[in-house]
Amino acid sequence: MTETKPGRAHLIAGGFPPGSYAGHDHDYARLRLLGLLAERDIPASVANDFADVEKWLPVSRLLITYVAGPYPDAAQTRAIERWLEAGGYWLALHGTSGGRAERVEGTRQRRTVKTEHHALLGSYFLTHPPICEFRVEVSAAVSPLTRGLGTSFVVEDEPYFVELQDPGSTQILLTADCGPSATSPAIGTLYPSDTSLQADGRTRVLGYTREVGNGGVTYFALGHCHNPAIRAARAPDPTDKTPPVFHGSWETDAFITLLRNAIACGVSGEAG
Repeated sequence: MTETKPGRAHLIAGGFPPGSYAGHDHDYARLRLLGLLAERDIPASVANDFADVEKWLPVSRLLITYVAGPYPDAAQTRAIERWLEAGGYWLALHGTSGGRAERVEGTRQRRTVKTEHHALLGSYFLTHPPICEFRVEVSAAVSPLTRGLGTSFVVEDEPYFVELQDPGSTQILLTADCGPSATSPAIGTLYPSDTSLQADGRTRVLGYTREVGNGGVTYFALGHCHNPAIRAARAPDPTDKTPPVFHGSWETDAFITLLRNAIACGVSGEAG
C-alpha cells in the first residue's frame, strides 16, 4: 500500500501541450498556491503534469492540481487512488475536471473525454459560459473546508458546468444559480443534455468533498486566471469584455479562505 507522509505537498500546475498556456496563467496560480503553502511552512515539489506523480505521492500528504489539459492516465489514476486510500488528500482546482478533448464532427469545439480519473475525482467537466459575476452559495457551513465563509459570496469567474460522478458519496460544499443566461451552445451539440444541473433545475455544483478510503478529494471549480499573452494568441472576439489580466476569484477573500482551509485540512487529515 502506498504510504503518505505528513506535512508535505506536491503541486501540479500546467497546460497541454507541454509548455503551453492552454488558456490559463499557470505561473500565476502556481505562485499563489506555493505562497499559501509557505504560509504554513509546508515544503512542496512542483510538476507541470502527472508524468512522474508516482514518484512524489509516497513522500507527500497533499496533492494540489491546477491544470488545463494534463490528466492522470489509468496507471497514474490507480496510483493516486491507492495513495488516497492510505490517507492522502487531493485538492483539485478548476480545469482538473477536464482532461483529454476530442473533435466533434460539424463543430470547432471539442468534447471532454470521460476517463478513469473523472471517476476518482468525482466530477466531469462539460463546458462553461463566458466569465461573469455570480453568487456562490455555501451548502455545508459546518464543514472545516468552508469555515469563515458565511452563507454566500460573490465572485467573477467562469461558471463551470460539471457532472458529479457519484453523488451518493459526495458532500456538496458550493453551488451557484447563474440564472437563465447561464447557457452554452455545447449543450445539445457536444453533450445531449445538461447533466450538471441539480434536481431543482437551476443550481450547479462548484465545490464538493468526498472520502476515498482513509483520505479524500476536494474539488473547487473556481479559479480561472489569464494574462495578456493568452488573450493576444486568440482570435479577436468583440463580445469578450474581460480584461487582458484576469485573476477573478483569486483576488477575493472567500476563494483564498477556501484554499487555506483545504490546505490546512489536507495536511491535518481534518477534511470532510
